Amino acid sequence: MKKYKIILPLAFIMSFGIYTACDQSKLDLQPLSPTEASYFTEEIDFDRSSLAVYAKLSDIYWFNGNSPIHGFWQLPGDDITTSGTDAYEVFFNLQAADGKLNTYYRTAYQLINRSNTLLDKIATVKDGVYKTAGLKDRHRGEAIFLRGYMYFQLWNFCGTSPLVIERIQSTDKTTNPSTKDTELLDQAIKDFTEAATLLPEKWDDTNRGRATKNSANGFLGKSLVFKGSHKKTSADFSAALTAFGKISDVSLMPNFGDNFAFDRENNAESLFEFQASQPSGGDNVWLSNDFDNNIGSTSAYWGWYENHWSLFGAPYYTATNKLKNTFEVGDPRLAITMQGNNIKKYVARNQYSQSGVGSVNNPRILRFADVILLRAEAILESGGSTAEVVGLINQVRTRARAMTSGGTVPANRTVGESDRAKIMQWIMDERFIELAGEEGIRWFDLKRWHAAGKINLASFDFSSARSDAKFDVNKHLLFPIPLSEIDLNSKVKQNSGY
Repeated sequence: MKKYKIILPLAFIMSFGIYTACDQSKLDLQPLSPTEASYFTEEIDFDRSSLAVYAKLSDIYWFNGNSPIHGFWQLPGDDITTSGTDAYEVFFNLQAADGKLNTYYRTAYQLINRSNTLLDKIATVKDGVYKTAGLKDRHRGEAIFLRGYMYFQLWNFCGTSPLVIERIQSTDKTTNPSTKDTELLDQAIKDFTEAATLLPEKWDDTNRGRATKNSANGFLGKSLVFKGSHKKTSADFSAALTAFGKISDVSLMPNFGDNFAFDRENNAESLFEFQASQPSGGDNVWLSNDFDNNIGSTSAYWGWYENHWSLFGAPYYTATNKLKNTFEVGDPRLAITMQGNNIKKYVARNQYSQSGVGSVNNPRILRFADVILLRAEAILESGGSTAEVVGLINQVRTRARAMTSGGTVPANRTVGESDRAKIMQWIMDERFIELAGEEGIRWFDLKRWHAAGKINLASFDFSSARSDAKFDVNKHLLFPIPLSEIDLNSKVKQNSGY
């Protein structure tokens, strides 16, 4: 599989004036490098700019010059823990100036800005620039999808971040106010809905890994399930089922471990993943991916899971005892997920880049097993057939059981069960086991189940390795708005408690 290159077109870099003295004949010379006015004149310029939107994801997943931010989404739940004093483990020292928070927030809005800029350029492109049939719609779909993904994430983490849906070209557009309730999630739903009408069923092999209709419909359904949990509305769960029903040509991989292996990327179970790679000039994990160079970092980083030397002695991330004890004895997913309490996902079948620090093993952002269990939940919460719900849960359990010749664990859940509360607990347990340590999925699930009244995070067992961890349900359900945003934008209000 050839991964798409992740580069930043020069058109996204601020241009500057070039002045010459006295000689009038030199005033009409072309600038030495592309400007915005001279760029976006060929189809390939738009394709590079579309890839530049994806490129911002590397700022989330890379080593970041020895300041990786992975704890931001890996630690808050009850699946992953650390003995260190990380703010997303102990909570009590979480502040608006936190570095991980600020890096993620800045990256999210940079990606959103790139999306909005590309959408603006697509809307004003001259006739005849696009030669390939359908490519203009595909590029628009990619930009809208990636913007929606960022708003889905920002809503789950911060809740009240500003909404920006147009290119910023004047100072009055830099001070959008705080959002309320589900405004960010609603925008994500709108974006995913539109993207699903524009994106292709699939790309050719040289572009494999770019967003597809399945990516958009998967996240649309997921967003609607989240809204249904928070608003307690059956209609949102029903709408999620419609979105999930449009997903096609995907299946569970026979081997659960293939979802975390460098040589099984973009497989039949994958709906969307970050395309970790190595630039042709080498993977320099101290240099960001913000320049059009052949050296820098486009890799992922899994050192937190394996006590890698690049941590320089910092505490690494392990599985909680609660997670370990939730697995049934004999469940083959246990050994793939952890050994003892050490996380093995993404680590056991990893491949390092040339740096020996970065990894070319793609983080899987959305996979079909997640969708199956979300669909089961949507059916249950919209009053559908309990037998159908249990059948979906059993699809995930059957895949796990079938990995072992003559395996009996995990056995199927009882299809005849009619107690909806009990079946909901089965879904919650299955998501805990199946999706542990992936993309902050557990943290997002816990928050929405708390909102739905399924659990109470005020008295919840996070199974932290720290005895002094202190989660305040009146404060920590939302992370703070970064101090930099508060200082620069008087219309943005800080989240409660910070």
